[in-house]
Amino acid sequence: MSRYKILIADDDPVGRELLAFALLSNDFEVEAVSDGEQAWHVLQQTTTPILAVLDWHMPILDGLEICRRAHRFPESKLVYLILLTGNTGRDAVVRGLEAGAHDYITKPFDNEEMLARIRVGLRMLTLQQTLADRVRELESAISNVKKLQGLLPICSYCKSIRTDEDYWQQVEHYLSAHTEAEFSHGICPSCYKKVIEPQLRQFQNRLPSRPLDDTKQK
Repeated sequence: MSRYKILIADDDPVGRELLAFALLSNDFEVEAVSDGEQAWHVLQQTTTPILAVLDWHMPILDGLEICRRAHRFPESKLVYLILLTGNTGRDAVVRGLEAGAHDYITKPFDNEEMLARIRVGLRMLTLQQTLADRVRELESAISNVKKLQGLLPICSYCKSIRTDEDYWQQVEHYLSAHTEAEFSHGICPSCYKKVIEPQLRQFQNRLPSRPLDDTKQK
């Protein structure tokens, strides 16, 4: 079953039932309404991606006007619109696409072609939803990143950093306070040779010499 609902809006009860039956037979979730006003209400209220098949000629609001209005939805509202029309002329198709429709189905519709166009629309909704999710994840990650900007006053000898309050802090303390970084201390090879090895030699030199074992003296 599709993860998205399909809205059918057609004032012709026979055509509406035929289309709904074809979609339900292929395990799609369907909601059918009989006029443009009901269709527009559903599109406004939905908070999840939705595909709508809209008859061009309907009372109160026709499919073309619904496309024009839905075209002004914010980008975060994911709607895919297919016009259902008996007008097969080039001018009619262009008018529908310019009004905001993403595709069209001609009456009387061919079942296989209709299902193919529906599946294309659902794939487009899935891609748009995936992209929107990735954008939200990226925005969330960016909002959690703390950035260091500008010049940092740092001591030439001990490498402490001067804060805005004119205090001096070790680099790791300063970065911990201004970023999300956590520190794991270690000793690099160069510092080990320059600092640790001399200290070890000094420590060893201070140790009292151990007397030789008696058996060895004999």
